[in-house]
Amino acid sequence: MVKKITFTPIGIIHSPFSELAGMPIQPAGETSAPGTVEIYQEYEPGLKDLDGFSHIYLIFYLHQSRSSNLTVAPFLDDQPHGVFATRAPNRPNAIGLSLVRLARVEDNILHIENLDILDGTPLLDIKPYVASFDETADLRVGWLEGSQNKIGKKLSDGRFTE
Repeated sequence: MVKKITFTPIGIIHSPFSELAGMPIQPAGETSAPGTVEIYQEYEPGLKDLDGFSHIYLIFYLHQSRSSNLTVAPFLDDQPHGVFATRAPNRPNAIGLSLVRLARVEDNILHIENLDILDGTPLLDIKPYVASFDETADLRVGWLEGSQNKIGKKLSDGRFTE
């Protein structure tokens, strides 16, 4: 059994969101925003050819997450669900994932859109989105079946800030 895993950030995410309350809850929300990702100089060679992709996954450390619960009432529902059936930020391992639009790459700066991440968030990794790898025809969305249309204007309400 692995006891401890250590990650080193490869960069930092810059966004207009300085507080958790009032942030968009997903990149697809109407309140998501443009921002930048500053890749540390030693990792800049890893950006070669990234500008050919329209969308990228950002994998990041939820540095403001202070607790973890195995059942949570997520933003789109008042009923509790297992944390692994949600995208709630308070998790056993505070790792976040967002699919964002890559507008352009300038040296070590990624200009992105559809951002739903707190300013100053440490970036752990980037992976390109490839539809033929990531899409599936037999998709089910579990308890979210009737809630997907609520994502548009839904904002973080502070329920995960304790």
